[in-house]
Amino acid sequence: PYYIDLNQNLYLQACLRNSDPNLKVVVDTCVASPDPHDFNTLAYYLVRNGCPRDSSYATYYSPSSHFARFKFNAFEFMSRHPSVYLKCQMLVCRLGDFSSHCYRGCSTRVRRDTSS
Repeated sequence: PYYIDLNQNLYLQACLRNSDPNLKVVVDTCVASPDPHDFNTLAYYLVRNGCPRDSSYATYYSPSSHFARFKFNAFEFMSRHPSVYLKCQMLVCRLGDFSSHCYRGCSTRVRRDTSS
């Protein structure tokens, strides 16, 4: 475990362990939970489907496409829960494939009113 203070920035890096230089890794979804076995009942999304959900979340430049770097402010799930667990899903795409989700980034769908 990492012990940090509330609102302290937590910096993370995901690394793709593959020698193919034509691959790119990006953060797709990161969810936090006080229970390491249940990320549904009490969950807080930092990023969902490539869209930041927390105002403190930010991505950082990486000199290699094999690394995804990001940060967020540390928080707690009320005082009843002494720990916060993080589960992140990454996307791996072909470098330069601009039709892939890796390059589209956050794309929220807009709902249209169907009434006349």
